[in-house]
Parts: sequence; C-alpha cells; structure tokens
Amino acid sequence: MRLAIINDELSQDIEEAAAVTARLGFDGLEIRSSDGVPPHRMDDAALLAVRDAVTRHGLRVAGFDPPALKCELPRTAAETDAARDLVVDSVRRAELLGAPFVRVFTFYRQGDPDPRRAAAAAREVLDGVPAGRVPLLVETGMRTNSPTMRHTLEFLDALGDDRLGVLWDPGNSVFSGWDPAPFPQDYALGRERIRHVHVKDPDGQRAYVRLGDGDLPWPAILARLAEDGYRDWVSLETHWRVGRVLTQAQRDEPWGEDFTAGGFEASTACMRLLREMTRGPGGDAVPAGTDAHTVEAGA
Repeated sequence: MRLAIINDELSQDIEEAAAVTARLGFDGLEIRSSDGVPPHRMDDAALLAVRDAVTRHGLRVAGFDPPALKCELPRTAAETDAARDLVVDSVRRAELLGAPFVRVFTFYRQGDPDPRRAAAAAREVLDGVPAGRVPLLVETGMRTNSPTMRHTLEFLDALGDDRLGVLWDPGNSVFSGWDPAPFPQDYALGRERIRHVHVKDPDGQRAYVRLGDGDLPWPAILARLAEDGYRDWVSLETHWRVGRVLTQAQRDEPWGEDFTAGGFEASTACMRLLREMTRGPGGDAVPAGTDAHTVEAGA
C-alpha cells in the first residue's frame, strides 16, 4: 500500500509539507488547504503550484478534499444547484492536480443518520456531474449521514451509482459514537468497496491522540489491509495537536493556520509511527527518535 498525509496536517506551506513527506519516506500528499486557502477556493495558479511542488519532491497527489456535500441537506433548487456546482468544480480542480479522486460526504445529519434520504438528495446533486473523469469517494463522515460503513453502504445502495467508492475513516466512526469498534466488522462489510483509507486515532469522543495511543488497533488494521491485497492509499489525517485539542468548528472546516497550528510536531511523530507499522521485514524506516526538524533540514 502507498502512504500519504493530508498536506495541511503538516504545514500550510506546500513546499515544506512536500519536502518533509518525501524525507520521511511517504509516497504522496492528499490535498486540502494551502497558504491559508481552502481547497474549493484555490485558483488555477495555486493548484498548479501545489501539483508542481508535489512532483518536484518525487511525490504523487493522493487525493483532493473539498467540502463537497459537507452541508445541510438541500431544501431548494438553488441549494441543490450550489452543491452540484461545487462537485463539478471539484472534479475540474482534481483533474488539474492529477488527483485520483474527489472526496465527498453525505450531508450533515440532524439527529440519527438517514442515508436513504441523503442518497435521494445526492442523486439530484450528482445528476449532471461529468462521469468517467475523476472518481468520487464517499467518506464515513463523523457528523454526516454515513458515520459508519453500514450507513455508507446503505447510502451507496440507495444511490445506485456504481461509480462511487468508499473512503474508509474508522476514526470518524469511533468519534461519532455510532461504532466504537469499527474493526474488524465494519471493515469486513465494505472491504470490496474501499478505495482509500484515512488514518487517525480517537480517544472515544473526547479528542484525537497520537497514533497508537487511541481506540483503534492500527497495526492489526494495516496488516489486514496488506493481507487482503490492498494497494491504494493509506493517508494520515492526524487531527492530534500537541498541547491543544481541535474544536468541532476546526474539524468541520479543516483549513488555514488556525487548523494547522501545532500539526507539524504531531504529524511527523505519527508519520514515523505509521511508517513503522507498515514496514515489512528488512524494510527501511526513519530511525526512532529522529527529530522532525532535523529531518526537514535534511541533516
């Protein structure tokens, strides 16, 4: 499998994020915000600069993460059109980046998840979105109508569009309170449709913590993915910060320095841990205890 990190978990400076990602032995950057600009508001020049920085450091773009369908269920034709426009423009931006997918959600829920109602709304939104260009992956989203694999599969079955795959984020399932133990059962339900995996480690519904210190058995999950022949991206979405806890608002809109601050130290520590967890016999890894800023400097 290929290792990536979401760039703004490290730095708002795409050059710094790419340099550190390469030096820590990862393969790609999943793109969210850069230079304080949310992904859906970057102009073409900014997107090309991101793409060029990633390529220059020998990496690949591992995905594109706009807030597509990360909104209330549309109530009017205008709201449906606005949601569609964001998806269509996200596909165009992903093409410019060379991203392998666009991440989408299933609308914010009010009360219990209602994946079938969300699917009915999504069907209208996706009508007219160009097919066969960049795949759309539905995330198991903490505050959406698909917090677990079960809800996500119900959404996809009701939607009836085989073009969409699953972005599995078991951390969101735990943090949502809807599935405190999404492995192995949740994974087994959807493993044939998983096309991307987000890695973060929750401490119940309280906060995200250092990888390996939370509720998810990541070594076992990664071993199972390898056993099952998973060859797509495993992407770190740290969400842990040293000395502070991200607020709900920061998790809902994870872009800009307000979100990223403190992420470098936390994310480089988790990158080393993730690399170690996925290292095969005889494989290389950044030596334990290496200072992140020393690595960044290439010392």
